[in-house]
Amino acid sequence: MTMKNQTLTIAVLPGDGIGREVMPACLELVEAAVAIVGAPALAFETHAAGAQYYAESGDALPRSALAACRAADAILFGAMGWPDIRYPDGTEIIPQLDLRMELGLFAGVRPIRWFAGLPRVLTDPRAENIDFVLIREQTEGLFYARGRGEIRNDEEAYDTMQITRSGTERVVEFAFQLAAQRKRRGRPGNVTCVDKANVFQSMAFFRKVFDEVAARHAEMTKGHAYVDALALNMVKKPWVFDVLVTENMFGDILSDLAAGLIGGMGMAPSADIGEKHGLFQPAHGTAPDIAGKGFANPSAMFLSAAMMLDWLAVRHGEQTLNDAARLIEQAVEHTLSTKLAVPMEYGGSANCAEMTRSVIGSLEAVRREVA
Repeated sequence: MTMKNQTLTIAVLPGDGIGREVMPACLELVEAAVAIVGAPALAFETHAAGAQYYAESGDALPRSALAACRAADAILFGAMGWPDIRYPDGTEIIPQLDLRMELGLFAGVRPIRWFAGLPRVLTDPRAENIDFVLIREQTEGLFYARGRGEIRNDEEAYDTMQITRSGTERVVEFAFQLAAQRKRRGRPGNVTCVDKANVFQSMAFFRKVFDEVAARHAEMTKGHAYVDALALNMVKKPWVFDVLVTENMFGDILSDLAAGLIGGMGMAPSADIGEKHGLFQPAHGTAPDIAGKGFANPSAMFLSAAMMLDWLAVRHGEQTLNDAARLIEQAVEHTLSTKLAVPMEYGGSANCAEMTRSVIGSLEAVRREVA
């Protein structure tokens, strides 16, 4: 099977703040990597959405943008939200949550990997071996309460957590499939259920369904961890983890903690995956304090694009897309490990444009090394 004469359409939503800076840098890198390996062409279609667009138009996620996301082969997302721009009820403008629900993006995938050349946050030398993936269920859990909360007599507030069998089964199955892929590349092949089953009935149910799915994967190993103990061990010995799967809110909190272990959000890519759609975005926010100054580190955006290419490679059976993904990852690693460019957030002087030039310039060097 080949796609050499086909073009894949990518819906591009730069969003707000530094999302509008790291996205053009990312598109330039992806085009260069795809051309080098001879992968199928990508057609980027950019659409306005987000808080700043809401301030201009009164619409945070236009129907045209949502329709484009539905029709696209993949979605590349920058960052959205702005502290001073909110809905009339005071809540933040977060179209990414709307996209998760509209497109059924049930699996939030956050790979956590330390790259040579980054500051080592943990003093233990084994921290250089950090390489795990956190998967959060994204369509229910405590986030199910968004827009459904209740305040009674200005005295009590209630938000309801939802855990369903179908929602839990599909995200746990996704976790085991991912662990199997990692095992084929030399990783342990272990999936850990992260919950609070000792306190909440909903979490005991989450664990029960996890165990039922795990029984269908006898070749893999499973584990359980309470979320509080897991947070402790994530700081003490994160190098022991492989694949973690958890509820929506727990995953939201733990993913930021995990990013801190490898230097911060500037190195944290992510993917939101559903049965038909995939959205790829850096884990960082819009960073209003540096937006417009060109200081943003585009590495997380670059690595998110690599995840997109991997996902497309599997869906379309096109190895060259996987080759382009590896090229991007290795170019980022080469740039950091050789200190060809050091992002400002890690004590260096490289701004967004300089990081982009350095990573693109590393593509050919990395390709020669691999060859």
